[in-house]
Amino acid sequence: MPLNDERPTSTSTVASEDQNSDTESSERCDSLTSSSDVDYSRQSFTSDSSSKHNSPSCSPPKTLTLDEVMASARDLSNLSLAHEIVVNQNFHLEPPDLPQNSLEKKVKDMVHKAFWDCLESELNDDPPEYNYAIKLLDEIRDTLLSFLNPGANRLRTQIMEVLDMDLIRQQADNNAVDIQGLVSYIINTMGKFCAPVRDDEIKKLKENSANLVTLFKEIFRVLDLMKMDMVNFTIQSLRPELQRQSVEYERAKFQSILERTPSALDHTNKWIKFSIEEATQIMPPSEKSSDSGQSGKPLPGPTLVLNTAYIRLLTWDKSKGPLPETLMTDEVRLQEMQRSLQLYQVVASVLLIVYSSIGGAVSGLPTLVERLKKMTAVLLEGMHSADFNLTEALGNVSVQICCEVNKSLAERNFPALPAELQETLKGQICDITQENNPIRTLVEGRVQQYFRVVLASTSSHRTPPPAPPGLGLIQSELMGLGVSFVNLVNFNKKVYGPFYVSILKNLLFIDMPAPAPQNGIVQGPPSSPLQSK
Repeated sequence: MPLNDERPTSTSTVASEDQNSDTESSERCDSLTSSSDVDYSRQSFTSDSSSKHNSPSCSPPKTLTLDEVMASARDLSNLSLAHEIVVNQNFHLEPPDLPQNSLEKKVKDMVHKAFWDCLESELNDDPPEYNYAIKLLDEIRDTLLSFLNPGANRLRTQIMEVLDMDLIRQQADNNAVDIQGLVSYIINTMGKFCAPVRDDEIKKLKENSANLVTLFKEIFRVLDLMKMDMVNFTIQSLRPELQRQSVEYERAKFQSILERTPSALDHTNKWIKFSIEEATQIMPPSEKSSDSGQSGKPLPGPTLVLNTAYIRLLTWDKSKGPLPETLMTDEVRLQEMQRSLQLYQVVASVLLIVYSSIGGAVSGLPTLVERLKKMTAVLLEGMHSADFNLTEALGNVSVQICCEVNKSLAERNFPALPAELQETLKGQICDITQENNPIRTLVEGRVQQYFRVVLASTSSHRTPPPAPPGLGLIQSELMGLGVSFVNLVNFNKKVYGPFYVSILKNLLFIDMPAPAPQNGIVQGPPSSPLQSK
């Protein structure tokens, strides 16, 4: 933080991650070189050559010590923090806000009250005592010094001279300390260091005519805010460097966790193993006949397996098991994508039913259709909460749709929808909650198809493909989700690609023979398409 001669011109603001951060991150998460599954050589998965970070280390099960558990926890915490800083452009820290009736807050308030009461009692003595006040001044001095850049020697010397604790103690012993003068100097110095957003707070401190105890309380409150500003400014300053080193840093941290905890890839193994089975079922017939392993069964290519695995994340059911370990740092983002996608799927299903039932009433009226879409999305907001009644909400949606359509028909001098048609429409919309509903099945299938196309495209992170037929009504939302998802996937592949290579090698090609030598020379494996460049 430029705390000496210049001041920051902006401060961190609370905001959620949005598509702007996805656009910025797309420059870092360029799509990996894409090829068809048939083009991928099996040699890259049967090669034994690897570096430390190119494959997960394997070791027999062992009992972990407390130190190893704590070290892994620290590595995971650092990994999560670094990942969040890199991928979330709006990431920042906020002062802790303890729950009002929590034990921690009650204890904290009680201890603070006892301290401030002791300070007030000392200052009201005749002559006044300054033991607690000197402790506060010492802490304030250390905080002010922590704001300085390494080269700010002049200010450092000035603060040390004015807030000389030995001199202040001598003055206190002789009842000659000027507490008001010291507090005034502290407030003026804080005004030099603070971000512009804290100027009003400093102004209030200067105008504060209350007693010293209240003034000290306010000084420490503002200093805590300045500390948080300092931390957030440091995060902003470190972000470009972290972005340059993020792939290697995150991979190294995960490798250190894996070395201490060999079971740290168990869920990832299950995730990829299940995806192999699913990818085998959806393989094109041309590949099934020519691309088989030693067992005679068709083997899907690595890209098809991983893309299938990533698509599964969009419909992940946490009640059936946790996310793969390699995606734990993106759990919140994946959950938000999943919820948004489910909401848009229901909206698309509702609008398709409207078009199929009363298409003539809304045909050629894009403004009306857009209003119906926004209204439906608003009424279904929060559909993922446990106490949300989706059937009832869809009933309300159908009523509002009929009202809007009838209003539009009346404006164009057309008769309202027949009561029987309105009841039929309501029944069809409420039937979306059934898992085997044909409209719901159609929409979900085409959404899955769309995201497979997104992952297969090499330019989806910049220009996502258009939505397939039937999903045009939610195309803008779908394309936004596609950009977010492909950026997340590309970055994840860059970091954890070597670990996926090792897992795929063990699951797919462990029994395959080594490549035959040609002219007495064993051909080296080409670089894996999953390796970070």
